[in-house]
Amino acid sequence: MLKIVIIDDEKNALEALEWKLKKYIDDIEIVSCNSPIEGIACIEKTHPELVFLDIQMPEMDGFTLLEQLDYKDFKLIFTTAHDKFALQAIKVSAIDYLLKPIDKDELISAIEKVRKTTQENLEYKLQALLKSIHPKPHKINIAADNKIYLLDQNDVVMLKADKSYTTIFLKDNTQIIVSKTLKEVEKKFDYPQYYRVHHSYLINTNHVKEYRKGLGAELIMTNNLTASISRKKKNELISLLSLD
Repeated sequence: MLKIVIIDDEKNALEALEWKLKKYIDDIEIVSCNSPIEGIACIEKTHPELVFLDIQMPEMDGFTLLEQLDYKDFKLIFTTAHDKFALQAIKVSAIDYLLKPIDKDELISAIEKVRKTTQENLEYKLQALLKSIHPKPHKINIAADNKIYLLDQNDVVMLKADKSYTTIFLKDNTQIIVSKTLKEVEKKFDYPQYYRVHHSYLINTNHVKEYRKGLGAELIMTNNLTASISRKKKNELISLLSLD
């Protein structure tokens, strides 16, 4: 028995999809929700195996709904009438979708695919999707010294932990001291060029000038400061920097 939840604020679309599922698909159990708020409660309560989710709804869109969920151990199929940007993001994240009005054969094919594939990591796919839908800003904002610094991504050379403080080193040799741990501050630096090489150092790989081998391996940055490399990170870093 395949447990399905359908979430769509359009009553006609909701009823049409439920009718097609019951007519063409065997061995299913359906719960229909006419609002995203109701849908969240239903998913958390029933723990479905498959969710059909409308993208455009007045209370909150489908992407916002997904961000609100605690339970995400289900397969997901978006349903939408249009929205080219959203569809492109969905394709990139490898999540399935069906265009309204939903075609019978496409619906049957989608259900067959769901039943054949093993449970995939929806959480990972959702992170990729939501990053596409809500891209991170180009500037990194850092609160310190009763100011908010707006930093260009490539102006930051590295960050160094010092107990409950973090020092941010910029390429012009400016230092910004933040009264937060590195673990807290690094959330602002969720960009591909930043890498945690050590529990005390987060570096911008674009600013690595030299790699010093040895038991206590370290990096020399473009501002001539050094960053230690933990043993656990050494091989991964060598691969990341394409070092021989």
